[in-house]
Amino acid sequence: MARKGKKSSKKKSGFNKKELKKQILELYYNAPGRLLNYKQISSALKIKDTSTRQLINVALQELTDNGYLVVKERGKYQLKAQTGYVVGTVEMTQKGFGFIISEEMEEDIFVAGPNLNRALNGDKVRVYLHAISKRKQPEGEVVEIIERAKTSFVGIVSMSRNFAFVVPAGKSNFDIFIPKDKLNGSKQGQKVVAKIIDWPVNAKNPFGEIVDVLGEVGENDTEMHAILAEFDLPYKFPGRVEKSAKRINVDITKEEIAKRRDFRNVPTFTIDPGDAKDYDDALSLQKLPNGNLEVGVHIADVSHYVQPGSLIDKEAFDRATSVYLVDRVVPMLPEVLSNGACSLSPNTDKLCFSIAFEMDKDANIKNQWIGRTVIHSNRRFDYEQAQEIIETGKGDMNHEIVTLNELALKLRERRYKNGSIDFDRVEVKFILDEEGRPTGVYFKEAKEANHLIEEFMLLANKRIAEFIGKPKEKGKAKTFIYRIHDRPDPEKLESFNNFINKFGLGIDLNTPASISSSMNKLLAHVKGSNEENVVSNLAVRSMSKAVYSTRNIGHYGLSFSHYTHFTSPIRRYPDLMVHRLLERYLSGGRSVGGEGLEEQCRHTSNMEQRAVNAERASIKYKQVEFMQDKVGKEFTGTISGVTDWGIYVELNENKCEGMVSIRDLTGDFYFFDEKNYCISGMHTNKCYQLGSEVNVKVTNANLEKKQIDFKLVEGRQGDV
Repeated sequence: MARKGKKSSKKKSGFNKKELKKQILELYYNAPGRLLNYKQISSALKIKDTSTRQLINVALQELTDNGYLVVKERGKYQLKAQTGYVVGTVEMTQKGFGFIISEEMEEDIFVAGPNLNRALNGDKVRVYLHAISKRKQPEGEVVEIIERAKTSFVGIVSMSRNFAFVVPAGKSNFDIFIPKDKLNGSKQGQKVVAKIIDWPVNAKNPFGEIVDVLGEVGENDTEMHAILAEFDLPYKFPGRVEKSAKRINVDITKEEIAKRRDFRNVPTFTIDPGDAKDYDDALSLQKLPNGNLEVGVHIADVSHYVQPGSLIDKEAFDRATSVYLVDRVVPMLPEVLSNGACSLSPNTDKLCFSIAFEMDKDANIKNQWIGRTVIHSNRRFDYEQAQEIIETGKGDMNHEIVTLNELALKLRERRYKNGSIDFDRVEVKFILDEEGRPTGVYFKEAKEANHLIEEFMLLANKRIAEFIGKPKEKGKAKTFIYRIHDRPDPEKLESFNNFINKFGLGIDLNTPASISSSMNKLLAHVKGSNEENVVSNLAVRSMSKAVYSTRNIGHYGLSFSHYTHFTSPIRRYPDLMVHRLLERYLSGGRSVGGEGLEEQCRHTSNMEQRAVNAERASIKYKQVEFMQDKVGKEFTGTISGVTDWGIYVELNENKCEGMVSIRDLTGDFYFFDEKNYCISGMHTNKCYQLGSEVNVKVTNANLEKKQIDFKLVEGRQGDV
């Protein structure tokens, strides 16, 4: 059981990159003209451990990239001349004002609506800080829009006699004026994509044009395309890209096979979800003469078909990832490649990039080989079929699957022992009818078949990263692309620990190793309980986001010093970049320059986050759609979030989430108690706390806002 950890008056979990940047900037602000190198900074911050000292180098490089520091001498950095101006990103609120998030400031900067000066959500801006603020936090005014986050917006057409307006969805405090000749055939009430083309200084609203008509409000395709457009994600391929893909020669010649290691006679299979069409990876197994096993991890050789700088390559880079909505996949590559030539379908020869491990029966790696291959998959399994073979020991390729599962279990046990954190959560899926409407929900939990594939993909990614980033021969590591995951934010961890202390639970914050070990015990302890979702969601939120970078700081969540993404080039552009770098280095090529690659890493990381946000929006839309015929019904749920505007409740029966507005709480004046994760009554001390169970009635399901409204039912549980 995960019990309360030892209380400590100071945070001992160490610096993460975000905290380090703040501390470094503070050092410079206290002595603006000073030149400092990473050793001097380490000394000033009393940092002695090697991993954090290495992190300082990465923080200094990023602060230089972002314009806060300049390199004056080799390895020595100086603060750029500071004024009363700060650069940051706009975070809009529904009420029309905003906050500027900046690495230069400890606190977010409040900007009143009129002082945003046409800045929009996500824009990179320069802000002038007011010397005096009536608020408890810094206040300022936007003086320059450095970079627009977006110029196209999804909205609904509102027609007048001589012109029209598009009313954007989401966080916006303006409408877009559309002249009659810029309507692009759209009609009253239709959902469209409008692009801002001008915003005159004295105009309240921007001028724009309609660039795409999505269709009628409420139709499934219209709404899914609208979600993609909302996050500036494509929903169709340009015709010239489709044509270019069809011209690719997908035949595998004898000459090409001769260049590769031939695995076609080795038992090989794929395991994927039942509805998958693109198969990135396959596994093979054979016994070696010395009694050891050779496990092959074979990944689609997309780089053979997609040449750098080609039309398809440029489109793939722009997209950077496939997008997975509730009812569809929007692929990174045209279907002729993603579901055809590159997909490792059974009973046909396929070109791969592979890593083969020689292992003993205890899953210890004795040797490895990396290179281009040709394979012939004998069978395609879905996860349910593979799970049945694991459980019964019977079925096609039962020896290979059972043996690989035994090895995977040992790899998994070793990984957790070394500090990997187990964020293994139940996945909610919708049952959809032919028109895409949700008719039911079901829950998917990862089983041994899922973990079998996961372990060998993790192992491949780790060993590929080590092969380049930790060379056995003496010499400097070559430039490479890593999947990095920073240490958790100490303040978020402390806050999370304070919350779970209320349940008699806790994590040990003394060292990074103790955090991961106690986190695993905590997640195992709450599994199956009412508070499981709340605790696991908060645990994930306390962690940093994983991103791509050429500047390796390791992967905290997996507890790997080196990690990359090698295993999914059909759906992730960084994997394709990794394949190209790997081929270059295996052929004896020199290390590439890192600056351009780092910029590509930032782009692909940003696109990945957009895709995640779009997926969440599609899930939310289907939740609202599913609950539309349940208005007036009562459900039991768990408080999953608390804010200064209300209580979020996740229904136990179907995991749909809605909100009880703070305005609808009666009998007292209620306020948001951030420190204790609850909404409290000022006079009665009644408390609605995160993780508490409540009864609610569905009062509204608004598809346009993607919002479900609840009202608390009398006799509710959860009042403390």
